[in-house]
Order: sequence, then C-alpha cells, then structure tokens
Amino acid sequence: MVRDRIERELVLRHPVERVWAALTTAEGLSRWFGSVAEIDLRPGGRAYFRWDDLGQESVATVAVVEPPHRFAFRWGIMFLPEDDASRTLVEFTLAPVPEGTRLRLVESGFAQVSDEAARAAHEANSHGWDAELAELGAHLDAAV
Repeated sequence: MVRDRIERELVLRHPVERVWAALTTAEGLSRWFGSVAEIDLRPGGRAYFRWDDLGQESVATVAVVEPPHRFAFRWGIMFLPEDDASRTLVEFTLAPVPEGTRLRLVESGFAQVSDEAARAAHEANSHGWDAELAELGAHLDAAV
C-alpha cells in the first residue's frame, strides 16, 4: 500500500509572523524554496516555483490563506505529464510555542495515482521537503 501523506513538524526559533512571511511572499519563498517564486496570495491564486539548480519548475494553485496560521496550495504530482489533473495538497500550519513557531507540513493526495507513480513521487517529495525545510530554518536563522 502506498503512503498517501508526507508529514513533517519542526519548531523554528522565530515568531509566527516571520515564518508566515517566509512561506507566503515571493521574496520569502525565493530565499529557501527554489531560486524563483511568484505568488498571488489568495484562494485560487497562482504560485510559481523554479529550481535553477535542478532545472525544474512547478505551478501551484493557492487553496487556503488564513493569516498567519494556515496556508495551503495544490500542485502537480512529480513524474506525471504536465497535463495530468492529479494534484497533491500541501498544507502549512503555524502555531506559536514558547520556543518560537511550530510548523506542521502535510502533503497529501499521492494515493490518487498508480502505486508506482505515487511511490516515486512520495519518495522524491519526502526527500525534497526534508531539504527545503532545513533551508527554511537556515534562512530564518541567518536573517536574525
């Protein structure tokens, strides 16, 4: 059985508003999530991400904007053709904690495609989120 979700949780030593800006602005996203980012921060808005070092790009649709605690978007499943309608939902939830901000990431929806495609995309995105979230933490720490 293919896992349908990727879940990560970490505590960042920064206030919720600062983490929110890193997740929801083009400037913030471009510093840790790809080389270039554009975002129309409203439900139904377009988000664009490009990773120059990987030669990859992705277009997403903003699904949820609840400042400064919840943000979500839908994007295509890796390794599927660009015109495939299957999408995963990537959700970020932020909560203040004494140490700063607890960030919870959940990406779901892999099980809607074949087991082989879901397995490959889940594995690639799992590794990708580990790297990207480490970059988020490093970006926020460096900007102090």
